[in-house]
Amino acid sequence: MATPVSVLRLPKGPDPNCRGFDPNSPRFIALCRTSIVTSAASETDAEQLPKEQHARSVLRESFLRCLLSMTNKKVRFHLHERVKVEATFGASDIDVLNFQVSDLHTPIGVQKEALIRCQDVISFTFEA
Repeated sequence: MATPVSVLRLPKGPDPNCRGFDPNSPRFIALCRTSIVTSAASETDAEQLPKEQHARSVLRESFLRCLLSMTNKKVRFHLHERVKVEATFGASDIDVLNFQVSDLHTPIGVQKEALIRCQDVISFTFEA
């Protein structure tokens, strides 16, 4: 029989339909910068756009596959200020802004369940 898993509810965005943040808001601009020009494109942009979109899709797919392969494995996170923590990876939110982990071993103790902000992570490693 499968073990029931609790659902982690993250705060909703300001949109009343919960579809995310306003693309013109400072938060969205800071977190979702892009090098693709969305205004009137010149001929060079028209040639560059498909290449950049393909590269982005390949990188995104490999990152998502990496997240999938990390599930329920011990992961070592290297954070700012030379802090290293270890935890069992659970999931990521849809925007990949937070990682949900279990049994987080920190320099000051163990936390049963936690969220790690992705902005705090420099790198992470795990055994495949």
